[in-house]
Amino acid sequence: MGIFLFLTLALALFVFVAGAAERWSEQKAQLWQKTQGYRAGTNFVPSTAVNELEMFQAETYDTATIDRELGWMQNLGFNTARVFLHNILYDEDKEAFFKRLDDFLTRTSSHGIKVMFVLLDSCWNSYPQAGTQPEPIPGVHNSQV
Repeated sequence: MGIFLFLTLALALFVFVAGAAERWSEQKAQLWQKTQGYRAGTNFVPSTAVNELEMFQAETYDTATIDRELGWMQNLGFNTARVFLHNILYDEDKEAFFKRLDDFLTRTSSHGIKVMFVLLDSCWNSYPQAGTQPEPIPGVHNSQV
C-alpha cells in the first residue's frame, strides 16, 4: 500500500508540474539537446546477478563487478544505462534500498553514465521473491520462467 501511495503522489506532482510549465520553444529544446550530447545506452545488470533483485539485494550488491562493468561501458562509449527496479526490495527496507540506489548512481556518475530507472518490473518471473534467486535457464527470455 505504501508504494501505491508514493507512486500516486509522485504522478500527481508530475502532472501538476507538467501542466504548470509552458512548452519549450524549438530553439530552447535544441540548445538543451546540444548540452546533452549523443546518448548511447544499454540495459544494465551486472554479470553476477540474474535479475534486478539479485543486483540490489544487500547480500548480493556487488560493487566491484558493478564498477568494473560500468568501466567497460564507459570504455566502449556507452553513456546511458537502463536499470530495472522491483518493488520487493523497496517493500522490505526502503531506506537501505535507497542507499544502494544512491551508491549505484554515484558509481554510474563517476563513469559518465546517466541512468533511466524502470519501476515495478516484475514480468520476468511469475512468483518473484527476495533472497536466493533461481538459476538462469539458458535459451529462455530473461533466463527465468
